[in-house]
Amino acid sequence: MADGASSSAAGTTRRPGFTLDQLVLERGLAPADTLARARLVQEETGEPLDTVLTRLGMVSEQALAAAIAEAAGLRIAIAADFPAEALAADRLSPRFLRDARAVPLRDTGAAVEVAFVDPLSTDTRHALAFALKRPVVPLVARSGDLEIALDRLYPEALAGPGEAGGADEADVERLKDLSSDAPVVRAVNALIGRAVEAQASDIHIEPSEDSLKIRLRIDGALRDEDPLPPHLKAAFVSRIKVMAGLNIAERRLPQDGRLRLAVRGHEIDLRVATAPTIHGESVVMRILDRSNLPLDFESLGFDADTLARFLRVLRQPHGIVLVTGPTGSGKTTTLYAALAAMNTAERKILTIEDPIEYRLAGINQTQVAPQIGLTFASALRSFLRQDPDVMMVGEIRDLETAQVAVQAALTGHTILSTLHTNGAAAAVTRLLDMGVEPFLITSTLNAVLAQRLVRRLCPHCREPFSPTPETFKALGVNPTGLQHLWRPVGCDDCGGAGFKGRIALLELLITDAETERLVLARAEARDIQAAAGLRTMLEDGLVKARAGLTTLDEVLRVTREG
Repeated sequence: MADGASSSAAGTTRRPGFTLDQLVLERGLAPADTLARARLVQEETGEPLDTVLTRLGMVSEQALAAAIAEAAGLRIAIAADFPAEALAADRLSPRFLRDARAVPLRDTGAAVEVAFVDPLSTDTRHALAFALKRPVVPLVARSGDLEIALDRLYPEALAGPGEAGGADEADVERLKDLSSDAPVVRAVNALIGRAVEAQASDIHIEPSEDSLKIRLRIDGALRDEDPLPPHLKAAFVSRIKVMAGLNIAERRLPQDGRLRLAVRGHEIDLRVATAPTIHGESVVMRILDRSNLPLDFESLGFDADTLARFLRVLRQPHGIVLVTGPTGSGKTTTLYAALAAMNTAERKILTIEDPIEYRLAGINQTQVAPQIGLTFASALRSFLRQDPDVMMVGEIRDLETAQVAVQAALTGHTILSTLHTNGAAAAVTRLLDMGVEPFLITSTLNAVLAQRLVRRLCPHCREPFSPTPETFKALGVNPTGLQHLWRPVGCDDCGGAGFKGRIALLELLITDAETERLVLARAEARDIQAAAGLRTMLEDGLVKARAGLTTLDEVLRVTREG
């Protein structure tokens, strides 16, 4: 089909008695005043109504697609539905498909299945049926999914005028021009929007010889996205570097930056890190979505008993509270939740972090800058002159920081911080190994919370099952109380993964007279743990596995060493 056909194909004829406006109101996707604002924006920009609603965050892509699919009796197209190669490329131009926001999926012989962002447009369907000489069977597509598929299947539509096989990477001005091209801007924004909607924590962009590989880290696990063609490597990475304020001419050294943009109507912070590889620069973007930050302890995995004990510790007038675990175990999120619980008008709270991951209202946050002498220890010393009640130190890494924290606790302040240890009791021996005197630890340490993150089972599709005795034997687990567990299945709500979100396994050590006696005797971590009688992370995990919050495999994955 020629490009000229796109104008007639992009009509807005609807099925009788069924419009997108009515659907949004009837399904409660947005109130009438929000819909009215969207119509005003639509009149000013000329964009389709559904694009305005999702771009401004009034309605999520998933919610809109699900409502259209249910109302029209259609299926939602998933990633596996999109073809590996363009279908009917000789009869359908990329420009027409972009205007129509449609992608042919498969030819069954009798008909052609086509994914539409707006399948209610009968004119578009008729135009496609005429060009394909087959009836069209519509499916509903999320706009982000469809844009990614169009970029992958029809890369020529992304190329700038006169661009053949990619950018001349030696020409910095050319890179700047490429990075500002509307199709590249749209492709980067679509990827970020899709990642935010999927609640991904990181976006991995990895160049290879024949493509630009895209992966999202969701609930701690990486998932492949549709790759982008190789000629986009320079433009795509350059666009991200421009957004993050990095030097696009420097491709030999790693760079770090940060950017903020509005996605789905709210502000998103992204930390950007680039690194040179043999096929170009790889990029990792850490997504810091403040609207998705769980600051309530229940959603983090605290049961009633553990929460009550932890809050009692936080209410103590002074002392040190440590949160331990490996990188990526949710320590900072737990500290932020603790700060939120302590953040009252009567308290002054200061933090020193590396880096500041989320901005918390009412709390004075500072980022370390070692190049000018602003370290954890030096910042903590200066904080003492600011008359604080609570101070949070991102991490106790060395003896100097530990000693300043101890002195601050001895002078009547509450200190929150993290350590990299495998368990709660091991934090005590770690402080001893650093060189902190035992009597200072017993005088200041109130509690240690160790944690690990496991994937949370999707509550909509999880199913119960009874493991066989052989399974328990192979895992080396006592089957007592574990005869009925849960396992993942996969559904539309969790994207077919069977898991949605993460939950912490917790181990809370509160110091008492017996643990203090063992610390003074420089006892081993296992002796301190045994004397404390605490519920270990493994035991906490087994309780959560029985409750259907996670799986036995997940619990064993994070609690077993080696």
